Amino acid sequence: MYYIKNCPECGGINLFVNREKGEIICKDCGLVIEDKMVEFGKEWREFESDSGQQTGRRTGAPMTYTQFDQGLGTEVGRKADLFNLGSKDRNKFFRLRKWQYRISTAIERNLKLALAELKRVSSYLKLPKMVEEEAAMIYTQAVQRGLVRGRSMESVVSGALYAACRRHEVPRTLDELSEASGIEKKEIGRTYRFVTRELGITILPSNPADYIARFASSLKLSAETQSKAVEILEKAQQAELTSGRGPTGIAAASLYVSALIHGEKRTQREVADVAGVTEVTIRNRYKELLDKLKLDKEIKKTKKRKR
Repeated sequence: MYYIKNCPECGGINLFVNREKGEIICKDCGLVIEDKMVEFGKEWREFESDSGQQTGRRTGAPMTYTQFDQGLGTEVGRKADLFNLGSKDRNKFFRLRKWQYRISTAIERNLKLALAELKRVSSYLKLPKMVEEEAAMIYTQAVQRGLVRGRSMESVVSGALYAACRRHEVPRTLDELSEASGIEKKEIGRTYRFVTRELGITILPSNPADYIARFASSLKLSAETQSKAVEILEKAQQAELTSGRGPTGIAAASLYVSALIHGEKRTQREVADVAGVTEVTIRNRYKELLDKLKLDKEIKKTKKRKR
């Protein structure tokens, strides 16, 4: 949409828009009012030729950090197409493909392998695209700054994914990342802290409430139990019971208490397995919640109703 209504030279309104050249011309005096128009139409459409076949798009795919060249690179022929050529041309293009790979930089080769691993772990954990894109950007910056040297590629990928999950408030634990990547939990934590510190990435502490929905779904608890668990967490935060404690442990304990209050009893072992913590952690957090928030009365009422 263009907002030029009058010719600035003669004041005429008889304007001609030439979309092919990107110009706006006054038909009365011939003044070229605009010669660098911006097209505001949809980018992601395909043109049709006279025969009705799709001939391609006006632009390529959007830039993305999940590809080593951000989606802007080109490749010398596809293998499927090369086999349709004669033997002489085929050999020539295969040599060109080989040299294209050889002249790529060490960073590009590293990114090719690392981003493939990043996509695999992201798919295993069912992470949204925005988290995958953020993690790829963090890893690319880490490679460009030389932070990968002396560390395994998989640990840096896992650290970048964990940082992206934390930034977008997508609840994933270090245990889950360790299971998906095959890297020890401590190593992922060390790499995560190193990368975020060196890149200056600010990450707020995890909110235990982010884990409630996932844990409750795995334990098959009702919506009322989830709501009560969030309410318990809010009271625990006001009483400063969450500071200095792992978010998964306090979230799991609040769910355990809420389930007891609503008569949906789950064992501490079941809750601990879902949250990825030990039974001792659940027991300790459970006792703290009962003592500080006086929740034992509500649990006793539930037991009396059952009798």
